Amino acid sequence: MRYDGKQDPQEHLTAFEARMNLEGAGDEVRCRAFSVTLAGPAIWWFNSLSQGSMVGFSDISRAFLAQFTTRIAKAKHPINLLGVTQKADETTRKYLDRFNDECLKIEGLTDLVASLCLTNGLLNEDFRKHLTTKPVWTMQEIQMVACEYINDEEVSRVMAANKWQPSYTQPRQHGNGERQKEHARDGGPSRTPRPFPRVGKFTNYTPLTLPIIEVYQQIAVKGILSKPHPLKDQTGGNKSLYCDYHKGYGHKM
Repeated sequence: MRYDGKQDPQEHLTAFEARMNLEGAGDEVRCRAFSVTLAGPAIWWFNSLSQGSMVGFSDISRAFLAQFTTRIAKAKHPINLLGVTQKADETTRKYLDRFNDECLKIEGLTDLVASLCLTNGLLNEDFRKHLTTKPVWTMQEIQMVACEYINDEEVSRVMAANKWQPSYTQPRQHGNGERQKEHARDGGPSRTPRPFPRVGKFTNYTPLTLPIIEVYQQIAVKGILSKPHPLKDQTGGNKSLYCDYHKGYGHKM
């Protein structure tokens, strides 16, 4: 991607030097190759440099940054993280992703400040209480602990969604039955009111991050599931197939 004077010049210069280092390019090659990465106002500036005014690539780098200094992104102060709070409709996973992105924009950020700001912005009460058990957490430790709370949150959300199922009842027919029978005896067609079409269950669910067996074991311990209806055949069924949910043989979970 060419630099046209609208982006951060420091990012462009860093990317250019990284590529030159990878290719083992010397100072002379860098001076010649740099103009190829410029476009628009940036290449106009480069072409306006007086011949012999630049001794080496270090001179070009300083002049380049000075020319486009207003485009250099300013590092944010750590206090800005206090404004990065979890929204009411935002999952913990998405909030952590957004918080981590903001951390990358802050220079000299310490784990102490980051963990305090994250704890302040969390809406997940269980996760927030856990973070208060230690005075300082590294961001790596927080990411590892967060996985457990994110999984619990996603399982609870799936279970809550599955409990909601639309139901439709067929309206009662008042007095129409006798009239239809009389109409049929007179030779007319007999029509039976058509019920409302049945609506199937959901087919698209939020994907689980754990196998269904592990999900069941987690929610079974918490007592979320109601007791299932007993199996019709308590004695038959394939003995090699056991369902832990129904406590019977004949099929697997």
